[in-house]
Amino acid sequence: MNLFSQAEDLFIYSQTLRRDFHRHPELAFHEVRTAGIVAHELSQLGCEVKTGVAETGVVATLQGEESGPVVLLRFDMDALPIQEENKVDYVSQSPGVMHACGHDGHLAVGLTVARILKSRQADLRGTVKFVFQPAEEGNGGALRMISEGVLENPAPDYALALHLWNEYPVGFVAVVPGPFMSGAGFFSIKIIGRGGHGALPHQSVDPVLAGSQIVTALQSIVSRNIPPLQSGVVSVTQFHAGDAHNVIPPVAELRGTIRYFEKNIYEKIVERFRQVVNGIAEAMGCKAEIFIGESTPPVVNDPWVANQLQEVFRKTIPDLQIDGNFRTMVSEDMAYMLEKVRGCYFMLGSSNPEKGLNAGHHHPRFDFDEQVLPCAAALMSAGAMKLLSD
Repeated sequence: MNLFSQAEDLFIYSQTLRRDFHRHPELAFHEVRTAGIVAHELSQLGCEVKTGVAETGVVATLQGEESGPVVLLRFDMDALPIQEENKVDYVSQSPGVMHACGHDGHLAVGLTVARILKSRQADLRGTVKFVFQPAEEGNGGALRMISEGVLENPAPDYALALHLWNEYPVGFVAVVPGPFMSGAGFFSIKIIGRGGHGALPHQSVDPVLAGSQIVTALQSIVSRNIPPLQSGVVSVTQFHAGDAHNVIPPVAELRGTIRYFEKNIYEKIVERFRQVVNGIAEAMGCKAEIFIGESTPPVVNDPWVANQLQEVFRKTIPDLQIDGNFRTMVSEDMAYMLEKVRGCYFMLGSSNPEKGLNAGHHHPRFDFDEQVLPCAAALMSAGAMKLLSD
């Protein structure tokens, strides 16, 4: 039986798991119930299972009949602090928490892949290392797992991860050699002025006015300092100041994100960022305090691994639409593992507009077409087996 047919036969298993995880979402480092189900399923398959890695992470190994490389397969587990607005029978039962990014699907895919590979254990040359990671959504889960030894005993030769992607329909797959997802930094700016009565602005130094000009000016960094054929993003996502209609506040605060693919571009953005913010604040009579947080590096796929996946994906599901040039400014902490291990992160289209399943990621009505589950399980299994055979 080919891998796709086997994954389709396991569809009810995948769907049941996915819907259960969706009903019971858990936030970063609180994936206790989720991890318990994952550990149970893997133990039932006879895998060697370790729990409590980075608090709630689960790591399991499946040893093939012959010696060979170690392939790490990573699946994220955490949900988001969002109140779900979907009207489905598997809607979140946890107020203010939902799987709005597809991690419930990733979990189901990971456990389905484990079943598929277990059934083919006699054909495996090497070791599969399943990593179910907590806290991907900006909370440092990958770094925690690395610091607690997930890349050791055994050390992986290759690493794979996937993401269901609602920007494209089922049947689309992005497998890209080289830079794939952006690096991401974050910033906060405190603009210090002098507060006063709203009717007497000449007696104040207005940080709101300075902040407004800073927001506008920051948009010129990419358009006027970054070469047009290179990429960068500076987005101000928060502006907080004052709490009364007739008071000029003494302080305004801005927060946001910086995205990039190349380190020199990031350094240029940060340099100009500081110049723009300090220059405008000073010109407006204010003082600026700038904090720029450590950035998550870009996701960079190993070209050889990505090309191997493209080849085996075409054989596994011949009518796939494979895109080898796709990039996104979304970031992912799998980047830390791919800095240390040759590997590939790929995306699968998961939307279906005809069914109304096309809300964006992190939206309160996010949901995906579950027909992507067997596709994802078959491709991840095929990728792992291909790397074990080479």
